[in-house]
Amino acid sequence: MEERLHSISEVARAFGLSVPTLRYYEECGLLRPVARRGRVRQYDRAALERLAYAQLWHHDGLMPLADTAAVLTTAHAPERHALIAAQHDAMRQRIEKLDRAAAVLRHLLRCPADHPLDCPVTGAYIRARVDAALTGEDLPEPVFPDPPHTP
Repeated sequence: MEERLHSISEVARAFGLSVPTLRYYEECGLLRPVARRGRVRQYDRAALERLAYAQLWHHDGLMPLADTAAVLTTAHAPERHALIAAQHDAMRQRIEKLDRAAAVLRHLLRCPADHPLDCPVTGAYIRARVDAALTGEDLPEPVFPDPPHTP
């Protein structure tokens, strides 16, 4: 019994991608058609599993396509683990940056001051940032503690 092949449009629809995205994935080495019927690319189950594996890294793991392609082509676990560890470290740094940004926004949402310079926390940060810019020093790290909750 011959294995069923799936057209590029079927695959795009099934995986929630556009046809141009699948073509781009081919250019990046993430996916390979196994046949063509006329000019239409066809994919077998193994190609679809490779696509799902690429989506695990790219969509679920938030890895850039170049890193996803590198992971897909690694033959040995230690090599793959090194790529994953580097990506994980970069993600932790982004998370820390987002956590700091969220703290700033939470403070600004809860700050009762009518003007940012009137707020002791925001005003101090703004003045320190201006001073650092004028003296060529490194910008201060924003520290915006959450105000106490009032019942």
